[in-house]
Amino acid sequence: MIRFALCCLMLCGSHLWADSMRLAVTTSFQNSGLAEILLPQFKNDTGIDVHLLVVGTGQALRLGQAGDVDAVLVHSREAERAFVAAGHATHRREIMYNDFVLVGPKADPANTAAADRAAQALSRIHARGARFVSRGDDSGTHRKEVGLWQAAGLDPERFGRWYAQVGAGMGASLNTAAGLDAYILTDRATWLNFRNKAGLTLLFQGDPELFNQYAFLPTNPERHTHINAAAANTFEVWLTSKAAQKWIDGYEVEGEQLFHFNAK
Repeated sequence: MIRFALCCLMLCGSHLWADSMRLAVTTSFQNSGLAEILLPQFKNDTGIDVHLLVVGTGQALRLGQAGDVDAVLVHSREAERAFVAAGHATHRREIMYNDFVLVGPKADPANTAAADRAAQALSRIHARGARFVSRGDDSGTHRKEVGLWQAAGLDPERFGRWYAQVGAGMGASLNTAAGLDAYILTDRATWLNFRNKAGLTLLFQGDPELFNQYAFLPTNPERHTHINAAAANTFEVWLTSKAAQKWIDGYEVEGEQLFHFNAK
């Protein structure tokens, strides 16, 4: 909190700090509705506008690597660590988490609800040849899905027409799954905030492998001197403060908490 107060004093007392920053975020974060809660509060506390570039995790990291954004907020731990190791970000800061869930047709033709693990649920979908929609966009969700197929000893590159890769964000992919009455892996926050559920329902959840951590990575100013590192630092300080924790933990849809603050 002391560091946060100092940053606010610097912001209020100096014209050297620009009043906006660019942040690449995942479509799941945007679709959850949390951005509409957090960003106005951040601007109210600091005077800084945050302009979002909403893409998948892979594209968000590429934007950071190119210096097109001041920071990224994504959810793919291995890719994030490689991004920091390559010097594209100064560090990786965990902010909050939720989890992935498997949704699908209420009839559940693959009997995924009876599975013990997420990989087993996907194996049942494969064995049945039931319709499945994949984001197919190199996002954090897509990477998690591919990892689960691989854990089941399966290769999505060899799947038949029952497996549809749409190359779209979470909301658009859910719309496709609803239209096809198909299975899909989604983050819980987007699912709860999704209006067009049609005949889909939540079928499998709770496997530790479905844990979904979000992290903040500031772009390395030594690689890109034009970025607004000061604003990115202010945003990180705010995101890890008690003020942000109140809004993150307090955000609910239909009485269910969507994110859990775990910044240290």
